Amino acid sequence: MSVVDRINGVARKVPTWPLYILGLLPVPWLLYLAQTGALGREPIKELEHELGLIALQLLIAGLTITSLRRYLGLNLIKFRRMIGVLAFTYVALHLLVWVVLDMSLLWGQMWADIWKRPYITVGMAGFLMLLPLAATSNNLSLRKMGAVAWRKLHKLTYIAVLAGGVHFLWLVKGFQMEPILYMGAILFLLALRLPARKVAQRA
Repeated sequence: MSVVDRINGVARKVPTWPLYILGLLPVPWLLYLAQTGALGREPIKELEHELGLIALQLLIAGLTITSLRRYLGLNLIKFRRMIGVLAFTYVALHLLVWVVLDMSLLWGQMWADIWKRPYITVGMAGFLMLLPLAATSNNLSLRKMGAVAWRKLHKLTYIAVLAGGVHFLWLVKGFQMEPILYMGAILFLLALRLPARKVAQRA
């Protein structure tokens, strides 16, 4: 039995519900750090940044799962929905911190920033794309919509994760490697899907 087969065997036995709990553990920890001053001179900004970064990491992880199965035979598909739900949760928390703590519910100023600041515009667009995905991430929606329509809708994930990468890239000031590396990873994972699609079309 190969290493991949062993990992697949273990993955089949691992329940997903404890992973939801583990995936949310950074939230109370970050709130604690913000309250104790451990997040630096601007704890709200840093809290907002950390939540957004975890969301982007989870979106990239979800994108990676298909490539792992396609190219390595590593089957972690059962965890993809869980990762997607956690990613949306962190995106929503990222937005909530911005709306409530950073902008103090100043709706007029927020709307102005959404229209005037490109990084906020593209970030909000990414969030809106995730809304229907989160709403249909359940078996009932899959049955009602049908597998084909459900899969087509959930291809919005590709655009959403791309928007997240652009949001991070435009957010930072000056030349910084971190957002460039994230964007490179996103483009690489999206590119991995192109050959398989061309082969499918020829077949």
